[in-house]
Amino acid sequence: MIRTPYLLFLGDAPDALAAKVAQGIRDWRPENAVGQLRLPGCKADMKLPDMTIAEAVAAGAETLVIGVANRGGTISPAWIAVLKEALAAGMDLASGLHNLLRDEPELVAAATASGRMLHDVRIPPHPYPIANGKKRSGKRCLAIGTDCSVGKMYTGIAMEREMLNRGMKATFRPTGQTGILITGAGVPLDAVVADFMAGAVEVLTPDNDADHWDLIEGQGSLFHASYSGVTMALVHGGQPDALILSHEPTRAHMRGLPDYTLPSLEDLRDIGLRLAQVVNPDVYVAGISVNTAALEEAEALEYLEGLEARMGLPTVDPFRQGAARLVDALR
Repeated sequence: MIRTPYLLFLGDAPDALAAKVAQGIRDWRPENAVGQLRLPGCKADMKLPDMTIAEAVAAGAETLVIGVANRGGTISPAWIAVLKEALAAGMDLASGLHNLLRDEPELVAAATASGRMLHDVRIPPHPYPIANGKKRSGKRCLAIGTDCSVGKMYTGIAMEREMLNRGMKATFRPTGQTGILITGAGVPLDAVVADFMAGAVEVLTPDNDADHWDLIEGQGSLFHASYSGVTMALVHGGQPDALILSHEPTRAHMRGLPDYTLPSLEDLRDIGLRLAQVVNPDVYVAGISVNTAALEEAEALEYLEGLEARMGLPTVDPFRQGAARLVDALR
């Protein structure tokens, strides 16, 4: 188990989205976040106390979590000195990057010398089978997005919270490093060998009670040239009964792809639904989740109302407004 509470390491993140791991922990497990550590030039800010390693240890931090999710998932050489300092001060390290802590000789040596742990959460916990496409009992909901980092995880967690508050049977199923760090379990889907990704999602969402809902954490986008494969694995392995469309309205282009504009929500609805019907002919689109963090309150409400009128689907920001209307829309 990863020891809590955490010091969230933001490194030299160029913007807030690059620190989405830290953001997710801060928003959904604030009790586990004692502070943040930023290097010169960092453009992200979780609005937590800025701390040195010594100050974080004094505040009770047990683990330094790399809160950055950069393109390619690499550990920057500029971070090594700080990570070694954390180990020497008595903290463990946890990371969800593709570049594993255990593959960094300096960090391995420092952890060994200090008797501390290195936690790489982006390692599949065990082998997975190839998907068989067989229908499973229970219900499943998946958020699919117009782009990466538009709020698909937040949608799933918010819906689970609302459903549990109502006494419904529901489980959030993490498929990425942030969700795993928040809940303590899940499948790091983009680290699974491609042929076994859909099978991993089948294992993650097994047979269940007929009235139980799995809220599957969405990843990537069907329209993203870099990350569409992981989305397809979720669509076909998850066999969703319901889809939630997720969107961020202020993007000028796809995340990391300046030559690609975002698809329309109509295209996402039509193509996502058609692909999901391959494994579940009865799948439907239940609602729209919009990340309005970049909009003022009045502007956000006006946008949501206009989009709902255009699409004919309940449209909310589940983090800002709650997920009640999305849960109401589930059949």
